[in-house]
Amino acid sequence: MQPVVQPTAEHLHNLAMHAGVPVWLPWPLPNGWLLTGLASAGDERTGARATAVACSGPAPLGGVGELVLVAEEPGVGLGARFAGIEGPDPGSVPDLRAPDAKIHAAGHPTALWTLEDAPDRAVYVGEASGCWIWAVLWPESDGFLLIDDFVLIDVRETAPGLDVPFGALSPRLAG
Repeated sequence: MQPVVQPTAEHLHNLAMHAGVPVWLPWPLPNGWLLTGLASAGDERTGARATAVACSGPAPLGGVGELVLVAEEPGVGLGARFAGIEGPDPGSVPDLRAPDAKIHAAGHPTALWTLEDAPDRAVYVGEASGCWIWAVLWPESDGFLLIDDFVLIDVRETAPGLDVPFGALSPRLAG
């Protein structure tokens, strides 16, 4: 894992330029939310094989909510780290159970399923753009964010002038 950085437009652009996996960002951000952290796993030779974007803002049911979105190749384990579960991957995605959330990722409908083993947080996982996509939310009730027309863009495919509001570094990334 590379050092976690305070999010800035320059860091976001650099991550997008060197990532081999999507750099997911909710867009538009929910009202009052800010981008609060960027992280990646990989090296200069291979580029980022996993990316994490942290956002925070008003929780749907009150208080402060936090979201970490992870895109990763299978076997990397960054999503599992933030989800608080063992192993690098989420295990088998249930193919007989209806998805718990449906979002749009890079313009495509994307199904997500909850992981029940995660402590004190809501964890949703699915597949998008050939990678695992993880949505880890604190508090657990923040899963409501994924209900209403939740759209993710891949920052690698946007113009560098994307006007993203940035906030203080999330302790969820460094912890």
